[in-house]
Amino acid sequence: MRFIDAAHKAPSVGFMQPWRFVRVTDPGLRQEMHAHVDQERINTAEALGNRAEEFMRLKVEGMLACAEVLVVGLIGQRDGYVFGRRTMPEMDLASAACAIQNFWLAARAEGIGVGWVSMFDPARIRELCHMPIDSQPIAILCVGHVDAFYPAPMLEIERWDRRRLIQEIVFENSWGNTGLTV
Repeated sequence: MRFIDAAHKAPSVGFMQPWRFVRVTDPGLRQEMHAHVDQERINTAEALGNRAEEFMRLKVEGMLACAEVLVVGLIGQRDGYVFGRRTMPEMDLASAACAIQNFWLAARAEGIGVGWVSMFDPARIRELCHMPIDSQPIAILCVGHVDAFYPAPMLEIERWDRRRLIQEIVFENSWGNTGLTV
């Protein structure tokens, strides 16, 4: 609850607080969700083509091994929130991502690991968790003690991709103008 409290103190556009947390305590529900995520993992591997085998070797979810599983979803009827969303309706998702980051940082400060699972069909997770039809599941969080934290993101260590240099992500006055001196 301390981590959820930290999440709930996150900034949100228009103070809409669009996040909701479903704590998954039923072992059968966790098994069903895991089976669904595992199938989506296979589907993702197939979509990756020549990187499929490399992908399948990565540890990308720990739903059965972790202490807690939480589903994070966006509330329904979000169209009623116009403040800060009139031209950018996706700010509800950005606000919920801030809440998840607050959760993650609070957990990390206490030595607890968090994994963000995103390989799922939102409609299936919505159905499994009996969420309102107009809500949107955005994350499955796997939370628990870990033996050790990676010294860098696991996907970076495994050379799935590399962290971009600051000069590649900060521009001056116009997109692509890399006149930045670091």
